Amino acid sequence: MSAPAAICIAIIDDDALQCSALGRLVRRAGFHPLTFRSAEDFLAAPGRASLGCLLLDIHLGGMSGIALHQRLLAEGDRTPVIYITAHEDEATRTAALSTGSAGFFLKTDASSAIIEALRRVTEPPDAQRQETGIT
Repeated sequence: MSAPAAICIAIIDDDALQCSALGRLVRRAGFHPLTFRSAEDFLAAPGRASLGCLLLDIHLGGMSGIALHQRLLAEGDRTPVIYITAHEDEATRTAALSTGSAGFFLKTDASSAIIEALRRVTEPPDAQRQETGIT
């Protein structure tokens, strides 16, 4: 099952190679990736309201991924956020999950798990009800 091409996923990662790799992964899964190298670049971009999800690195140069998510929440933006990080520690995980994120992955985790999480959060509500048997 692939996602509709119209669903845009913002990928925010200051590592150019990681950002490109995630973009290719998201594109192969049928999404439309938009890549940003910083939280500040993302905030300056037009059209943020049409995003299906943010795939967000936690440790960015400048504003952190968690600080970006907190700012978006304060502005009323409820776009789902899936965190991805190279740093596994309980404090980071706790801080990320406290923002109400839709997922938390290490950069070494299976790409299939990341795509599964993206599909889950971008799936239309009707499809979610059908999958769970709720009518």
